[in-house]
Amino acid sequence: MEGVPGMNTVPNPNHYDKSIVLDVKPLRSLKPVFPNGNQGPPFVGVPPFGPSSSSSTGYSPFFPFGAQPPAQDTPDLNQTQYPPPPSFVPPLQSYRTPTTASNGPSSSTGAKRGRPKGSGNAKKKDKTVPKEPTLEVQVVKRFSGVFDSGISAAEREDGNGDLVSSVLMRFDAVRRRLSQVEYAKAATSKAAGSLMSNGVRTNMKKRVGTVPGIEVGDIFFSRIEMCLVGLHMQTMAGIDYITSKAAGADEEPLATSIVSAGRYDGEAQDPESLIYSGQGGNADKNKQASDQKLERGNLALERSLRKGNGVRVIRGEEDPASKTGKIYIYDGLYSISESWVEKGKSGCNTFKYKLVRQPGQPPAFGYWKAVHKWKEGLTPRTGLILPDLTSGVESKPVSLVNDVDDEKGPSYFTYISTLKHSESFRITQQHTSGCSCRGSCAPGDLNCSCIRQNGGDLPYLYGVMLVSRRPMVYECGPTCPCHASCKNKVIQTGLKFRMEVFKTGNRGWGLRSWDPIRAGSFICEYAGEVKDRGELRMEHEEDEFVFDTSRVYNSFKWNYEPALVDEDPSDEISEEFSLPSPLLISAKNFGNVARFMNHSCSPNVLWQPVIREGNGEPVVHIAFFAIRHIPPMAELTYDYGVSLASEARDGSVLHGKRHCNCGSVKCRGSFG
Repeated sequence: MEGVPGMNTVPNPNHYDKSIVLDVKPLRSLKPVFPNGNQGPPFVGVPPFGPSSSSSTGYSPFFPFGAQPPAQDTPDLNQTQYPPPPSFVPPLQSYRTPTTASNGPSSSTGAKRGRPKGSGNAKKKDKTVPKEPTLEVQVVKRFSGVFDSGISAAEREDGNGDLVSSVLMRFDAVRRRLSQVEYAKAATSKAAGSLMSNGVRTNMKKRVGTVPGIEVGDIFFSRIEMCLVGLHMQTMAGIDYITSKAAGADEEPLATSIVSAGRYDGEAQDPESLIYSGQGGNADKNKQASDQKLERGNLALERSLRKGNGVRVIRGEEDPASKTGKIYIYDGLYSISESWVEKGKSGCNTFKYKLVRQPGQPPAFGYWKAVHKWKEGLTPRTGLILPDLTSGVESKPVSLVNDVDDEKGPSYFTYISTLKHSESFRITQQHTSGCSCRGSCAPGDLNCSCIRQNGGDLPYLYGVMLVSRRPMVYECGPTCPCHASCKNKVIQTGLKFRMEVFKTGNRGWGLRSWDPIRAGSFICEYAGEVKDRGELRMEHEEDEFVFDTSRVYNSFKWNYEPALVDEDPSDEISEEFSLPSPLLISAKNFGNVARFMNHSCSPNVLWQPVIREGNGEPVVHIAFFAIRHIPPMAELTYDYGVSLASEARDGSVLHGKRHCNCGSVKCRGSFG
């Protein structure tokens, strides 16, 4: 694709192009007003599901152990200084106070579904929705207050791993929130505009070679993410470059990175090499193609061939969760080995460059190709023990793999997909019911008890992605008449990704995904037997598979910052969980894939308490979601936490500490 003129120039800091400011409506003017009356069922801790036996679950031991709104590309904003803010930009629209509220039933017929009348969030027919303007970045500026990005000028020029991770998490948190309140196709560009105009970015200094804080194999769901962290500064052009002055010579361009979209003729799918087509020569307004010219990106690649500098290569692949979306894989440094000119389909000359991957780098794109072959059955999975250790309990198979040693599998356990309660936990309680929606629960529908309990929002995006951590998430249950495909039924719909349990080098068995996982996506719940402390102590045996909500976990911020979406900071959602009592779940004898997730002091998975009605009683479940984008074959880990000091006394698994082998730079040495 031909580059956009001026993409590599620094904009005049005294000039601000107001045409790129999106004129948007307020994001939140008034808080939703909840009707008085029945606010949903009272909460009770952990109700029963029947006696603790394999017959009650229907699962038996298995052999051999005993029996994505598409990502949107946006043009480049490779600026090194920030333009002055416009005098006034209205905040983005969320809700208006409903004029009336009713506790009557909500159905797909009769009363109009959706957000309260007058809201900017109500779904409309396509013909009533104004077409999104073609903007470079839709800048969202605050109209009051001073925002502190927490990133110094030096850190914006040169980053590190923590900064890169923080910028990407903050960006995706804002993107998810904008998508939640607006269902906006332009949420990606709006989120990018907000972060850029507020100085939330890093590695702005262009460089040849590696970029601080970015690892080979990292994945991105939009080009703007790569721009925010300095991997590839162009949001449209496939070739990025810098210019430098040699002694007594004019400015000489050098290529820094290329994005291979995988759609050009002759582009190799070989994980170790790439045939890349130059830019330019596309058909113009008169539909006439032309020869490519040795200028800009093409010239930069030619100079890099002569100089021998490494070029960062980002491979684009189709997003399996989206019909039109792309996922970008950073495949490391390549060297340009040769170049030539050949005739394209149009009959015009096209530049071709062969790039070869530099040795000693970990697999990245290679993993994608290998996983594709495993899924298609083209090649066998090395070390495969079982194709599906769930024995069909899950909708997607979970492979059991060991390519490390001769161990044939983990210790015996029965696979179940959700919680199991013993009779001793049965609590007699008045029967409670869920919402009365017919069809699917809609955000802003205050007649829906489940929506009211979630603060007027759907807590999930696209029915799979957690928008923000909350004290508690309320899901629709089996007695709710809404469809099984309701977007408020996420953790009960099973695994969304193809998993494998694998043998690690020093941490026993672990869990990883064959599929890429986007930040916020649901992974699995923690299935097992609900226990109490007294019961575990009486068993007098070690249980390494206990999930304990009372442990102390490293705090971190994951939610969006209200100032970045023009919300009132006082409306910020608390990330502190609110459980009526501690919850202990043992997955030693009964469990699912969650029992294989290892501890890490720098985890890529978080847990969130979720309540859904079961047998007429609200039940707390523990659900796991991705903290950040997780590439295929990366181990899934979460923070096990540390037991309270008052309980760490007898050296038992519940109260003792174990040595940490996570290998993280933040490793605190022990956990449990």
